[in-house]
Amino acid sequence: MIALRPSLSPYFGLAVAVLAAFGLSLSTGFAFDDYSLFSDPAVASASGWREIWRFSQTRPLTYLTFWANHMAGGRNPWGYHAVNVAVHLVAVLLAYNVLSRLAPRKAALIAAAIFALHPIQTEPVAYIFERATLLATALCLVSWRYWLAGRHWTATAWFAAALLAKEECAAFPVVLLLFHLARRGRQSEWKPIAAMMALALAAGLRVIAVAAHAGSGAGFGSDVSPLEYFLTQGIVIARYIRLLIIPYGFTVDPEVQLATDWRAAAAWCVIAVAAAFALRSLRAGAKGLWFLAGLALLLPSSSIFPIDELMAERRIYFPLIGFAAAAALAIERLRPKWLALAGVALLALTVARVQVWQDERLLWREAVERAPGKLRPKLQLARISDNAEALRLLQDAKRIAPDNPAVAAALGGRLLAMGRPAEALPELGRALALAPRDPVALNNRGVALLGLGQREPARRDFERALALDPCLFNAHFNLHELGVPTQPPTECRYSDEQRQTLARGSPAVQPPSTDRP
Repeated sequence: MIALRPSLSPYFGLAVAVLAAFGLSLSTGFAFDDYSLFSDPAVASASGWREIWRFSQTRPLTYLTFWANHMAGGRNPWGYHAVNVAVHLVAVLLAYNVLSRLAPRKAALIAAAIFALHPIQTEPVAYIFERATLLATALCLVSWRYWLAGRHWTATAWFAAALLAKEECAAFPVVLLLFHLARRGRQSEWKPIAAMMALALAAGLRVIAVAAHAGSGAGFGSDVSPLEYFLTQGIVIARYIRLLIIPYGFTVDPEVQLATDWRAAAAWCVIAVAAAFALRSLRAGAKGLWFLAGLALLLPSSSIFPIDELMAERRIYFPLIGFAAAAALAIERLRPKWLALAGVALLALTVARVQVWQDERLLWREAVERAPGKLRPKLQLARISDNAEALRLLQDAKRIAPDNPAVAAALGGRLLAMGRPAEALPELGRALALAPRDPVALNNRGVALLGLGQREPARRDFERALALDPCLFNAHFNLHELGVPTQPPTECRYSDEQRQTLARGSPAVQPPSTDRP
């Protein structure tokens, strides 16, 4: 029998725990924004590895891994999920390595186990599109490891790589600063910390510039004001912490209402008081220090930079290291049997959560049940349901939001896909009355008109769609089908598959766009 060295046993145990918790996700398919990867030339084209590094492309390092997945395995979901699980495993092992240098080994192991097994981690691991969160966290942990070894400029380089994976890790230098102050670090650490903060600021400004256009859902393109967003985040942070303590009530699309009243003020007051108590005990190894680290890592997604999506479980992934360490220091003296029982409970809850992610219908049906007043879960469940259920969901969405153009566009698109253009036409017309400059609705109305034999009005709709969006692939495709040749602008980014299909097939219905969960 081969015996592991004691120093390796925690790593082996954590690796087994991760595979036990998330192994089922290897048999999971694609969900939601995962499908968009295959129409993105940065992923689906042989030359995509060059497209990835354009200024307007966010998260280029993550997209490079998607491109490599696509080149190696095409649309086989197994390879994409395998990379996600592998990156999470690496992040867990790195977390233990870092934590064991900053906290007692028992507490470090407990914290790493919480980080590895908590069911709130399921979304970033099981949802392929959220690999950016995993990758940025792992790279920040590599940076932290080099920092603790005294190689501060190497750590700065690794942090720069983390920003290229996802900009939400921008608060990591704040965590290093907290530990620098708590441990009374060397003066030589100030320059690399300042350099990291400059990199984080540059990454933040770049995101603001990229997201400045209307409809981006973030920054100046958000429908939420900075003040509204900030106040609501007090409620959101409280919900995150509740889910960490009581791991029940997860959903891919939580329903959060803007809160600018006394509740938001009270939530922020509680957070401020907790942070103030933590600051009073700002010393190496203190629970308060780790609690502050968790709060700091939440800053980029809970600050005054607004995002239409007010809450998402994946945002707690990196901050959980800080909260888990604080919890571990509080419970490390519990009897081993109680700690083991808690670990088994977390494992069971995570396996059950992964099973929900294995079935996209179950995932969105759960979201509909837990957010009955929210439109997006209904639209997403309708997208993958049979015609009868889809029409019921869309009619229910229409009842909730009769003046929402996305609902009208989705209902018209579904009727069109069912071969009922006469019924689809009024809905698409209503969508355009509510949002006259929607090129997708124009394209789909053109398909409906074409289905009713009205070729000339259909052609005009396709051309109007291209006037609004010169790169709208399906409008080019449909004009080609009408015998009207078009030449997409050279700046249009089409996948190899899209370029190959411009000369074949039938009129293409463009699915209505939806926001990311």
